[in-house]
Amino acid sequence: MSVVALVLAAGSARRFGGDKRRVKLADGRSLLAHSVERARAAFADVRVVLRAGERGEDFGLAGDCRIVASPEAAAGMGHSLAAGANALLDSQAQAVAILLGDMPWIEPATLCRLAEAASASTIVLPRHAGQHGHPVIFGRDFWPALGRLGGDEGARALVRRHQGCCVVVEVDDAGVLLDVDTPEGLMQARSVRHTHDEPHPRHKRPIIPP
Repeated sequence: MSVVALVLAAGSARRFGGDKRRVKLADGRSLLAHSVERARAAFADVRVVLRAGERGEDFGLAGDCRIVASPEAAAGMGHSLAAGANALLDSQAQAVAILLGDMPWIEPATLCRLAEAASASTIVLPRHAGQHGHPVIFGRDFWPALGRLGGDEGARALVRRHQGCCVVVEVDDAGVLLDVDTPEGLMQARSVRHTHDEPHPRHKRPIIPP
């Protein structure tokens, strides 16, 4: 199964109080660079959605990383998702993994396992400790609907409408739940990764109801 990856990184990060994509982690690289590197370790084709006018090198991304501009990113994640989906017309992949640019702790092995469960007609969701997480992998059959999204709802409504097509994969990887929305959340997430405890920081709203 060929799976292309879209990393959504065009949000405003209002709750963080600054551009969290540029926050440096322990090795000096940016938060976004870490998230993209995890994706590139699992997928041959990775595309990053940024705001109009931004460049990958601004965040320390590799020069060969494909950038997708989202001119309407300020209007909500749905617009960024649509921009990314509409940029897949040249892809022969049968599914797309939607990753978030502020989730740098997902193990590449987890991404590969989710990709193995994908097909053109299914939606694959990871679940850890009873909670749905990210990324979500949409089969090619759902790409046209992704391309019509808007606002701040993302793809949750699409998943709800097609729950019969959903495949839930249980994973032993807390990284699928850990995101960075606030400086405090970043500190908590770092602590979780260091102690191997279960995640407690607030994570992204589940894409489907628990």
